[in-house]
Amino acid sequence: MIDRLIAQRLIDSYLLEDLTWGDITTDMLVPKGTKSKGYVYAKNDGIIAGIDVFLMVFNTIDSDIEYKKYFKDGEAIKKGDLILETYGDLNSCLKAERVALNLIQRMSGIATYVKKLSDMIKGTNARLTDTRKTMPGLRYFDKYAVSVGGGVNHRYNLSDGILIKDNHIKAVGGIKNALTKIKGEVSHTKKVEIEVETIHELKEALKYGADIIMLDNMTIDMMKEAVEITNGRAILEASGNINESNILDVAKTGVDIISIGAITHSVKALDISYNL
Repeated sequence: MIDRLIAQRLIDSYLLEDLTWGDITTDMLVPKGTKSKGYVYAKNDGIIAGIDVFLMVFNTIDSDIEYKKYFKDGEAIKKGDLILETYGDLNSCLKAERVALNLIQRMSGIATYVKKLSDMIKGTNARLTDTRKTMPGLRYFDKYAVSVGGGVNHRYNLSDGILIKDNHIKAVGGIKNALTKIKGEVSHTKKVEIEVETIHELKEALKYGADIIMLDNMTIDMMKEAVEITNGRAILEASGNINESNILDVAKTGVDIISIGAITHSVKALDISYNL
């Protein structure tokens, strides 16, 4: 669910960016007090996400704007569907329109793509997860959209979980050194994840107690071997160059998690319009 306190702080910053000194066009053309209805339509099929975020933008500009929702987040929409209506001061609605649309379009695009990929791996034990490859300032809403689409969230930020990457390993002189140091200092409440690129590195990670092992850019055969060797001793996450063409093959190897940065860093916004 959306935490309104977090969402509100982000929305305030987005509106400040867009309305730094007001909306000179709207203020010159549309007198305050002009009432109008507005209609939010789907221009493509997809999964809707961000309806309440859209409305929060409008009500931040003007708390008197009223609305009627016809869908809720996570539901499938078809081209031409009326998603929601707004009613209120037209001057306010025009000021809120762009920021609100930017968010709902992006979030719905993410949810739509995540749902497509998640459906492709149904029947396997693998779950689709996101990464930190998000646009600055949008991560909270991006990750919410991933969950709406049926994915699960990886760590939210660098303080949210331990993930030892290749550069960390190089910096401390190897997997053994990295895991030994981390395991000696980490709280019992934190799991430790480490990235590996070879079967030899996988075996070393298992030896020194990794809880989660990221299989970075491994082939399908290597992943199958990694699953067999691990035999449930650690959670296995497949990552790197995974897309629609190979995600099912990856899932069938037996890995637990599939992380794909493209579900947020290369998302195509769902086409949604706001018309009077």
